[in-house]
Amino acid sequence: MPTHHLLIDRLAKEAAEHERLAPFAAKSDESVGRRFAESTDPLRTAWERDRDRIVHCTAFRRLMYKTQVFINRQADHQRTRLSHSLEVVQVARAVGTGLGLNESLLEAIALAHDIGHPPFGHRGEDALDELMTGHGGFRHNAQVLRVVDHLERRHPHYLGLNLTRELRESLLKHETDQDWPDEFRPKAAQALLEAQVVDLADSTAYNTHDIQDGLANGIFDEQAIYAESELWRTACEEVRQRHPGFLEESDDQNLRAVRISNQLFGSCIVDLLNTSLENIASSGVTTSAAARALPRMQIRHSPEMHKAVGELQKFLWERVYHNQLLKDFSVYAKTVLGALFESYVARPEEMAASYVARIEEHGLERTVCDWLAGMTDRFAEQEYERLMGHPAQGAYLVS
Repeated sequence: MPTHHLLIDRLAKEAAEHERLAPFAAKSDESVGRRFAESTDPLRTAWERDRDRIVHCTAFRRLMYKTQVFINRQADHQRTRLSHSLEVVQVARAVGTGLGLNESLLEAIALAHDIGHPPFGHRGEDALDELMTGHGGFRHNAQVLRVVDHLERRHPHYLGLNLTRELRESLLKHETDQDWPDEFRPKAAQALLEAQVVDLADSTAYNTHDIQDGLANGIFDEQAIYAESELWRTACEEVRQRHPGFLEESDDQNLRAVRISNQLFGSCIVDLLNTSLENIASSGVTTSAAARALPRMQIRHSPEMHKAVGELQKFLWERVYHNQLLKDFSVYAKTVLGALFESYVARPEEMAASYVARIEEHGLERTVCDWLAGMTDRFAEQEYERLMGHPAQGAYLVS
């Protein structure tokens, strides 16, 4: 019997977006376009191309060896920037597709949102910001744009990935008006709804996995979080109802932590989805542009959940991010990156030739910062040992 093949090409996908997505969703055929003109792809929409370029770029692959909170050499199960980014994609898709938003744009923003982070997590970001005092500082959101616009190479005639305007602007989610690029002015009151979803998906993902990693690393125990987090207590009660006797009988600490934190995770996602849907419906917006003009973000938690999430974040801030282990990690990050910064400024020829060639246009210190920000944890440590003649030492144990 003859076989029939149905080709779903770009035009069919664009038409389907207008049919199945919510009226306030971003539509790929309405994109402003790219910095450098390109012919359209016969099969992929504009944001599918963006997503694919991110997945295949060097900076995305490096996320595998970049710290999220705990350096991954401490244990094989630690979250990294890569695993975190994939978890953000999962939350963003769950919420965004439930609202009828553009899935390809959601994925592209979520996959790219952390590729400007340096080695050693936020400790590395703080170290670079301090080293760049007097030279423009360091902000990871601004660095994301530098990565996709300047540091990645995929074309012989221009720098960067040549992503769409909508995606590039969405990567600047927390930039102030003072730091907002002139290219993107006038600044809209709000980000695209898809970008708002990724912003909340980011915090939802890291709240949950930082609980799991904090428990796994012995930073705090179940009793401590039970006493200080209503969200955790509620999740425990919901687990008891779903799995009678499990919490009372099981001494498998890992399974307990996963079961309770996953229950908490799901509750946050459901609340975010339902509340955002109510917000959008009551606003009466019927276009993506109208949603951007609103005075308030539409993607947010209910007041009750917002309060409970804030309580949980306060607990994590005090018990995890200010834990002595991570304070020692901050010292370690400053030691490694500070020594490397001084070495490359004194001997820029130690950097890759492509970076040395950028010094005249971008300045020595900014070029060194770009070089350091692109490093993985292990490459930074290897470079430290090569240039200093010995491994980095400190109270933070990395063996």
